[in-house]
Amino acid sequence: MSQSTIYKEYLLQSEPNKFSLDGLKAGEMIVNMGPQHPSTHGVLRLEVVTDGEVIQEVAPHIGYLHRCFEKHAESMAYNQAIPYVDRMDYLAAMNSEHVWCMGVEKLLGITDQIPKRVEYIRVLVAELNRIASHFVAIGTYAIDIGAFTPFLWLLRDREHIQRLLEWVSGARMLYNYIWVGGLYYDLPIGFEDRCREFINYLLPKLDELDTILLENKIFIDRTANVGVLPLDVAINYGCSGPMLRGSGLKYDLRRIDSYSVYPELEFEVPIGKGLAGTTGDCWDRNYVRALECRESAKIILQCLDQMTGNYKRTPDFDPQAACPKKLRMTGTQELYFRGETPRGELGYFFRTTDKSDVPFRCHGRAPSFVNLSVLPEISRGCMVADLIAIVGSVDIVLGEVDR
Repeated sequence: MSQSTIYKEYLLQSEPNKFSLDGLKAGEMIVNMGPQHPSTHGVLRLEVVTDGEVIQEVAPHIGYLHRCFEKHAESMAYNQAIPYVDRMDYLAAMNSEHVWCMGVEKLLGITDQIPKRVEYIRVLVAELNRIASHFVAIGTYAIDIGAFTPFLWLLRDREHIQRLLEWVSGARMLYNYIWVGGLYYDLPIGFEDRCREFINYLLPKLDELDTILLENKIFIDRTANVGVLPLDVAINYGCSGPMLRGSGLKYDLRRIDSYSVYPELEFEVPIGKGLAGTTGDCWDRNYVRALECRESAKIILQCLDQMTGNYKRTPDFDPQAACPKKLRMTGTQELYFRGETPRGELGYFFRTTDKSDVPFRCHGRAPSFVNLSVLPEISRGCMVADLIAIVGSVDIVLGEVDR
């Protein structure tokens, strides 16, 4: 066997291709984007078949950031796995922790024992993290399109949220703050006032964001009528979060499943309406995320009202009072629990064994993984430059895609 043949075999093993050169038509070529490329938003490799500038097929190649989350979770206690949960969607760790802990609490049968102040704090920090996550999504998406100023503005305001969450938990991104049965610690003294000041500062900034980005003619031209995801296709592929709501369906698990204290809070579920182009296009998905930041701000203000009113801090309040010292399951159980993160439906499947604090089986249903699967469907027939806009509008986190 010649040296060139050996090298070719090694190449096929290390970088497997879905499309072969033999199957190309006249004028077509295979282009690789990534895995080290800023427009793929992480270590994602896209194998693209193009005819000139027009995309014929796209195949996402994943697995470059495999975290082995599920096997880690099956080798340690439920409460010890929370730092690994943080590292899946590292831009929305509070939301992921919240879903994980609520699922384990349901297995233990202690959902009703969680104090209301703990529940309001959990929702507060989760919604702060939702805004911070959307700021990264919208800001980096603006850079993809060619607008640099919105990125600087949004990362500036996200820094305020990071400092608030660092004040609460001691960490900037990977918090380990929401525990099974409670919290690591109560809010610092003065946090409620500082948080309210931030929200009052933020609301006018969101108006500025609408003006400089969503209403910008260049941004509209690059995103309207591009990457249109029809509602039936979104449902059939299992899309969720802003991907699904951008296509016009009011489906938010905070409303559908009514978990935690969300039923007691007033907020709207934004959907895409095709205001700039076609319902379900890239502009609509970005529009939904921008509106969700406003709704999260409303939720945060309501939580602050409750925590300074009916559920204010007291000297004897212990956020770890309901935390079990030893997590022992009763009997063999199976449970799938889900919640709404910034990217959609995050779900965990558990299978327990009697009196064991380690799950026999654990599986994570990551919204980024499911949403990414629709990419070939909405990219076919678009231009290469539009593929950048489409990938950015999906808002993927590769740590969650590969788990």
